[in-house]
Amino acid sequence: MRMNKEASTEARALDATKKVKNDIILISALLLLVLIAALALFLFRVTGDTVTVGVDGKLFGEYSLSEDRVVEIKNGNGYNILVIEDGKAYVREASCPDGICSSHRPIGHSGESIICLPNKVVVEVHTQSQSTPDIIA
Repeated sequence: MRMNKEASTEARALDATKKVKNDIILISALLLLVLIAALALFLFRVTGDTVTVGVDGKLFGEYSLSEDRVVEIKNGNGYNILVIEDGKAYVREASCPDGICSSHRPIGHSGESIICLPNKVVVEVHTQSQSTPDIIA
C-alpha cells in the first residue's frame, strides 16, 4: 500500500514538472512570435509624405512633411501649435489642460498620429506612394 502511495506521489510530481516545462515552451514560442511581429512592423514601416490635421471631425489642412512650417490650429475648444520640421511633425504647444499632445514624440511614419481630445484635434501622417510591400494583407 505504501509503495503505491509513493509511486503515485512520484508520478504526480513528474506530471507537474512536465506541465511546467510545456508552459515554458509555450510562453517562449509566443514571445518569439511577438518579437518577430514587432521587428517586422519596425523594419517595414513607411515614411510618410503628408500630415493631415482634422478638427472636430473635419479636415483643417493637409501639409507636406518635406516643407518646414508652423501651423496654428484654432477652434472653439482652444488652440494647438503644430510644427513640421525635418520630415516630422509635433505639437509644440496646446491650450488643453493635460498637455499630452504636446509631450508626444514627433511623428513621421505612415499611420502615426497625435490626438488632442480636449481640443478635438487629430494629426495623422499619410503616404501618397504605395511602392512598399503590404505586409498586413
